[in-house]
Amino acid sequence: MTSKLLKIQSRTDYVEEVYNSLVDAICEGTLGPGSRLTQEDIAEQLAVSRSPVLQALRLLKKDGLVQDAPGRGVLVAPLDAQYLSDIYQIRGSLDALAAKLAALKKAKLDPGLFDRGCTASGSGNVRAMIDADMEFHFAVYEASGNRLIGETARGHWVHIRRVMGAILQVTGQRESIWEEHFAIARAIERGDSLLAASLSELHAKRAHQHLIGEFDILLHSQASTTYSNVSEEEALV
Repeated sequence: MTSKLLKIQSRTDYVEEVYNSLVDAICEGTLGPGSRLTQEDIAEQLAVSRSPVLQALRLLKKDGLVQDAPGRGVLVAPLDAQYLSDIYQIRGSLDALAAKLAALKKAKLDPGLFDRGCTASGSGNVRAMIDADMEFHFAVYEASGNRLIGETARGHWVHIRRVMGAILQVTGQRESIWEEHFAIARAIERGDSLLAASLSELHAKRAHQHLIGEFDILLHSQASTTYSNVSEEEALV
């Protein structure tokens, strides 16, 4: 592992922070597919003991982000087009249900979501674009009133973040994404549950189609260079 990691500030329990740091690096492409990770390297760079690193790696393996490697350590798992397609199918159903339930409540989403989203889209900052997109969708999940939707979706979004980061590095963001978000929010606020569900499912379908269309380009790019717009010093934060 060649990326330089930033030390983690002193805390009692480091597992969650080590895990989140590694997830951020994998999702942003700093640790690309095939990168070898060892407990010793991670512990040294993050200035923590090997115990929380081992637990964090076990969680990453459970999530499907890393896999066993020949010899020592683990490898960052490759992107799997079929697995991601399966995730997007589930996401479409969950998003449609969340939007429908939120519309039945005539929930009003924070207008700041759209200001932050449009600002992020124009910034070219990949992390900001992903964060804004997730903020919108999790706001809809919360507005649905069914906490299991967000809890279920959270595990899928780890992989969605990863492929979004990779694609945004190579091809940029779809221009219509925040127009689609705004249309979903308007349908929810008006209480049009059928339209809100339909727009949400269509939004997920378009994201899936965009993924399929760009996947070959993405794999070619990964074969030639590690996608990232952050420096090695910012590898894990």
